[in-house]
Amino acid sequence: MSSDQLRPSRADMKRLRLRSGLAGDTPVVAVGAHDAMSAVLIGNYNFDAVWVSGFGVSAMAYGQPDLNLVTMSETLAVTRAIESVTDLPVVVDCDNGFGGFSNVVRTAVEFDRAGVAAVCIEDNLFPKRNSLYQGQSKRDLIPTREQARRLKAAVEGKDSEAFVVIARVEALIAGHGVEAAMERATAYSEAGADAILIHSKDKTLTEITDFLEAWHAAGMTKPLVAVPTLFPDYTADELHEKGFSMVILANQPMRAAVKAMEETLEVLDKERKPAAADPTIASVNHIFDLVHTTETIQAEEADEEG
Repeated sequence: MSSDQLRPSRADMKRLRLRSGLAGDTPVVAVGAHDAMSAVLIGNYNFDAVWVSGFGVSAMAYGQPDLNLVTMSETLAVTRAIESVTDLPVVVDCDNGFGGFSNVVRTAVEFDRAGVAAVCIEDNLFPKRNSLYQGQSKRDLIPTREQARRLKAAVEGKDSEAFVVIARVEALIAGHGVEAAMERATAYSEAGADAILIHSKDKTLTEITDFLEAWHAAGMTKPLVAVPTLFPDYTADELHEKGFSMVILANQPMRAAVKAMEETLEVLDKERKPAAADPTIASVNHIFDLVHTTETIQAEEADEEG
């Protein structure tokens, strides 16, 4: 078989599937995973991609706030575990690239080499503030020209042409308005970003609608990505009709896991016996099944039996 007939790698097949979805007639729906098991469970349902949430990794893997306290290497370690257990494209929330210009480039290179389908890089200044945080905090953005320069270098530094770079615009979150968001989104698109994630705290979707109208009026064609945590009543199909190609359900499994664990621990604290929790928790055998325990044992023992 000649080199031009070789099949794409497993990583590139998933990347090409993501790219095809972004150009498709239905929305790409990604769900947030914070560890390998949550990625396994997501894969058992009709979703299109796995989102590795920076919030989820910080909170669940390291017990830290989402304030750039978790390093690129720590995020990469969790991502590798997630990538290894799912056949879905993996899209990684890489915050602001974990530092300055060279950090952004290295982030793109390392996650590309790790086999993930895409990274998402935002324009919050280091150290970042989580977009969902409702309290008072200083929220500064990287200058537009500098962020475009970083994204351009990240795109140029990737090994695989199929690897996807998503630029996240935080202008609406920071209160800078639609015009500023358009300026940034346009600059990042022209820098080579493959898609634009536009975020807003406006639950009425007025800001988002105004942005979408300006985006389409300007003739921009790059796919748009939504994270509707702050406007949760809109379905993926409704957001797709408005102009979004990808919808990320970013943190619901994490929040469900925390609530379930708290409820179980409360029962165990009160009853002090394991049977008290059994009616509301997964069986041990179900966990065995999820990680293919029986198949693995059979494979290990096959030669012995032969």
